[in-house]
Amino acid sequence: MTSPKFLYTLKYTLSLVVFIYACKAPNVIQAPALKELPSNYSNFIQQDTNNISKIEWKQFFSDKTLEALIDTALKNNLDVLTTLQEIEIAKNKVKYANGKFVPTINGGTNLALEKVGRYTSQGAGDASADITPGNTVPELLPSINFGFQASWEADVWGKLKNEKQAAYLRYLSTEAGKNLVITNLIAEIASSYYELLGLENQLAIVRNSIDLQNKELEIVKAQQEAAVVTTLAVKQFEAQLYNTQNLEFNILQNIIETQNKINLLLGRYPQKISVDTKNILQTIPTIIKTGVPSQLLKNRPDIKQAELELQAANCDIKAARAEFYPAFNIGSTLGFSAFKPAYLLRTPESVMYSLASDITGPIVNKSAIKANFATANALQIEAMYSYQKSIFNGFVDVNNQLSNLENLSKAHDLKLKEANALNEAVDVSNDLFKYGRANYLEVIMAQKEALNTQLELIDVKKQKLQALTSIYKALGGGW
Repeated sequence: MTSPKFLYTLKYTLSLVVFIYACKAPNVIQAPALKELPSNYSNFIQQDTNNISKIEWKQFFSDKTLEALIDTALKNNLDVLTTLQEIEIAKNKVKYANGKFVPTINGGTNLALEKVGRYTSQGAGDASADITPGNTVPELLPSINFGFQASWEADVWGKLKNEKQAAYLRYLSTEAGKNLVITNLIAEIASSYYELLGLENQLAIVRNSIDLQNKELEIVKAQQEAAVVTTLAVKQFEAQLYNTQNLEFNILQNIIETQNKINLLLGRYPQKISVDTKNILQTIPTIIKTGVPSQLLKNRPDIKQAELELQAANCDIKAARAEFYPAFNIGSTLGFSAFKPAYLLRTPESVMYSLASDITGPIVNKSAIKANFATANALQIEAMYSYQKSIFNGFVDVNNQLSNLENLSKAHDLKLKEANALNEAVDVSNDLFKYGRANYLEVIMAQKEALNTQLELIDVKKQKLQALTSIYKALGGGW
């Protein structure tokens, strides 16, 4: 015959097994492995790890006007200021996660008036008992309580630890996000500044051309009066002058819009931005040191931010998995309780206290925590894809900018030769026209082509400066 002790032990063991099995957590779905970075950028072999992204932006951009604009933007730009608040929010979330590791202690008091049914166990007991010697328990019984309550969850499975780590990683992610905002801001201001420089140089060229065309128009008018040329020649020169004047106003409008764009980045209302047109030839590093692609993982803020988000997602899934296991909680109370204020602080009669612990775990109807775990798992895989995508984007970005700079350098050399040749052609056509060996159309065409080429040359110079800025940004410089 089986003993009661054996049956009790068997029942307890089976209950424990069922409890543990019911709390079993599902396995984590692993994200695919990262694809290895190439050792060098396409068509560009870097022999060492020197990298221009390590140069501070104040040293990379030697223009003092540009430096002042960037300094102002770093203090007043609304995106930067917004990001700083996001960092503060993330800091507070870390503090909140840290607070879960210590017991929660609440203090308070409450007043109550209770009447229990006469034909209940409590009512029958109160009717036959004295609340004080010679005084039975009144039908309406006041209750005054004052004291403290404490509760604490033991982090046996690391749930709170992983929540804290996730919050800390997201704080670091907001720091990387701030660096990303700063990098993009500096690059955008520099690019817009070079756009403004180019426009101001083009405006100077156009106005100089207008002055020359006005003088030529006077000469042609004098030749018309001397019957050397016809009215048609005068009208052609006038049309050319009007076309160039119209070009001047188009450039002026572009200058206003570019200035306003810069002012917006600086967090201020529109105002004039004075630039030195000679700075279109300013010196910034022309020998590009890109280092090796693996440095992008450390230098680019967007890649670093994606990496931290991935690490935080890994902590989230660990915390979500811990929800399947039993939770260990400890609670206690300590204070005073009485039915009259006069008795409230009497000790030990009015002292109340309790100490309790419990172990709770999900057994059935676990759809909520299963859904939470599945969501955390999907977010972790999504974060891995985002991280991989940011690495791809960084690598492609550098390749594109290196190719762009190489082609712009070649285009600049050819455009400079073209501009010199056309300037000489204008001088020759003017001399031939004076002696009647060239017609006015040849002069006009030579001047038009020379003007367009000079404007294009300035545009190529501007694009080259912008490409250098883009490479600096692509490699992770600026923050």
